[in-house]
Amino acid sequence: MSKLQNVAVVGAGRMGKAIAIAFGYAGLQVKLIDAKVRSEQAFLLYEQHVKQDLAQELTLLQDIQFIQTDQMQMIQNNIEIMAKSTAIEFLKKCDLVMEAVPEQSQVKQDILSWLDQYIPTQCIVASTTSTFLVTDIAKMLSHPERVVNAHWLNPAYLIPLVELSRSEQTSTETVEALRSFLTQIGKVPVLCNAKAGYIVPRIQALAMNEAARMVEEGVASAEDIDIAIRTGFGLRFSVLGLLEFIDWGGGDILYYASQYLQKELGERYATPEVIVENMQNNRNGLREKQGFYNYENMDVAAYKLQVLNTFAQRIEQANLKPKFNCV
Repeated sequence: MSKLQNVAVVGAGRMGKAIAIAFGYAGLQVKLIDAKVRSEQAFLLYEQHVKQDLAQELTLLQDIQFIQTDQMQMIQNNIEIMAKSTAIEFLKKCDLVMEAVPEQSQVKQDILSWLDQYIPTQCIVASTTSTFLVTDIAKMLSHPERVVNAHWLNPAYLIPLVELSRSEQTSTETVEALRSFLTQIGKVPVLCNAKAGYIVPRIQALAMNEAARMVEEGVASAEDIDIAIRTGFGLRFSVLGLLEFIDWGGGDILYYASQYLQKELGERYATPEVIVENMQNNRNGLREKQGFYNYENMDVAAYKLQVLNTFAQRIEQANLKPKFNCV
């Protein structure tokens, strides 16, 4: 597949505008296409509104010194807002379409059916949906081999992660072309299969519900729970991934903790079968050089030093370094 150069974002809502900024920041000339049919006068008003929104977001990025004044102007120049009717000629030569219309089945069906009339057969269609599986989206288009979900996290122009979800019909060529493109512009793409919740939303929904449940049960105040997350949980997992941390501490530790929590708090803490299997097969992590990861050929001492060094840097950056000789 040739290099992805002609890129469109369809839908100029919050996510569509943020993705357009990410592309514009990377130096790409991107078309931000209005998903609705409007009169010429109505579109001109809408275009002005979108430009104001873009300027507001970019001003915030300038205020936090993420971009400079000249970069702000460049990004604005790289984003062209197009009416649905005038976008057709561009769509005929499009390499990539990011669909970012509202999370309503009929709205998505209508816009994807419209796109299907004009885009080339090799054009990648990436839906940013978080509530429809790629298998559902693929049914709305011809050539399902070029369809993938691309889940960006808000704010899309800041958060590096983009979760790519493929169906059995999605071609490897499509996945690799999109992954390569996103990597080129500085994003961090990961791949998951067509399962509800992707990776991050599935994990964070559990964590957020549990935090809310603790407030409900009077375990701690909302403020103290959030302090604990920012200075403990979040800090830790900004360095080690969840599965990496299981290996670091030991899968057997998680097993026994889960047994206790399941007894005290219910079935949502039941131990996953993979943890039980790892214990039975002496794959508890670093100690046995085998867990979710294989450490057989790794310099474990150097790995630990690197992790602790990164921890120390994050702690200093967050102004959380302990006070030396302060008593």
